[in-house]
Amino acid sequence: MKSLVTGGGGFLGQAIVKMLLERGDEVIALGRNRYSALEELGATSFVADVSKPETFADIFSGVDEVYHTAAIADIWGRPQDFISINYKGTLNVIAACHANNIKKLIYTSSPSVVFAGKSQRNVNESQAYPKTWLADYPKTKAMAEQAVLQSNGQRGLYSVALRPHLIWGPGDRHLIPRLLKRAQKGQLMQVGDGQNKVDIIYIDNAAEAHLLASKQLGPNGNSNGKAYFLSQNAPVNLWDFIGEILSRAKAPAVKKSLSFKKAYNIGFLMEKAYKLIGKTEEPRMTRFLACQLATDHYYDISRSISDFNYVARISTKKGLDIMFPGELM
Repeated sequence: MKSLVTGGGGFLGQAIVKMLLERGDEVIALGRNRYSALEELGATSFVADVSKPETFADIFSGVDEVYHTAAIADIWGRPQDFISINYKGTLNVIAACHANNIKKLIYTSSPSVVFAGKSQRNVNESQAYPKTWLADYPKTKAMAEQAVLQSNGQRGLYSVALRPHLIWGPGDRHLIPRLLKRAQKGQLMQVGDGQNKVDIIYIDNAAEAHLLASKQLGPNGNSNGKAYFLSQNAPVNLWDFIGEILSRAKAPAVKKSLSFKKAYNIGFLMEKAYKLIGKTEEPRMTRFLACQLATDHYYDISRSISDFNYVARISTKKGLDIMFPGELM
């Protein structure tokens, strides 16, 4: 099997590359840089930009399956950048799959594609896309997800979209480091009443789910043209989980709080101000962030369990023990 992973140098992309290599695949890691660590493991690394198809026109030749993880995952930035990478980049990947007669496309989506700012409890994949989004990331990921699912069955391509929620674990360069940075600066505040429950997913579980879904792509496959929520299948209290991470990392605990309404209004004003002056760095608060920090968002993953036998093999406790060895819960 010859597999290609876009965003192969990213957190999830690297985990998928490693699992494919362990499976015995010939693996291509496509990203903005060369990744010597992956090359040392046996992968082939190519520098390319998914928004510029001319940079990867020949790389897809002979590939059997594509794992498309490349994306801008920030909650703030220029709208055109999100459209270029997240949406148009995905269209370019689909086109490359068609041009090279590739049979399988496994797309990394996000639960935020159906998040409209209100609590979601045990929501399943029948949840409709909202009419408006609070940020360009979920909007462009939803646009891309729909394109991927619509591509299923076209020119021999089978496609699936996976929605892992809050991926964390060793090697994370985004979620937990950002959390710890804010805590160290004294900028981390509890938003809301602190009782909201959210889904999370350990990195190895998220990566394995991609390989499992791929096995069910093909004639009469269970995964063809479907979207799937992914998680630990055990929602956590968000602020208890954050507190556990801070404690294990020996970072300052969260001592201040802010009501959801106040945080949302601050986010609204900061977004307006930043756009007015053309400031590109992320505001300390946005409407999307306020909603994510204060509402429930956990999902029914029974479809992933039944269709491709997904199991969260590494529990949240075990994942924390791996990430912070020697620190017990």
